[in-house]
Amino acid sequence: MLSESEMIQKLMQARTRIAGAAWFLTRDYHAAEDCFQNVVLKAMTKEVCFPTEAALLSWAFVVIRRDAMDWLERRGRKVLLLDENVLAILDEHRAARTADPFRSAALQDCIGSLGEEAKHLLQLRYFEGLRCQQIATKMRISLPAVYKRLSRIHQGLADCVRGKMITPEGST
Repeated sequence: MLSESEMIQKLMQARTRIAGAAWFLTRDYHAAEDCFQNVVLKAMTKEVCFPTEAALLSWAFVVIRRDAMDWLERRGRKVLLLDENVLAILDEHRAARTADPFRSAALQDCIGSLGEEAKHLLQLRYFEGLRCQQIATKMRISLPAVYKRLSRIHQGLADCVRGKMITPEGST
């Protein structure tokens, strides 16, 4: 089990990534920092034990996401929730970058194997931050088509990464 000082050390080392998860939802630096401080406070004041750094960080990302959504709701802002498949892919990618370079490489390979339209759709949604309605307008397709395409891309990426992780050439 991680000691209290180890938990604080691990959380502080991952501060940018953890606070970044809150900023991703709130788009407010100060709110993200407040959410991060709440995570540290909860880790120290609750009777929680973590056997590994990975368990601690997984918990921290769940807690900060909830705190950020609560912050948005308290301010009357609409909470934009990503599809569970997207959250799973993002969590897998985050975990992969910190714990498993093979999974990260698998995700990069899978993204690289996407067609140009799928890559463009991901670029618009996640890197340029466009809403699905804006993407529909920009690409001149219906809103349901955007949702369906994103859903297929997410599921395809998840399946691709899982496949690469269990095949002999992609096994760890």
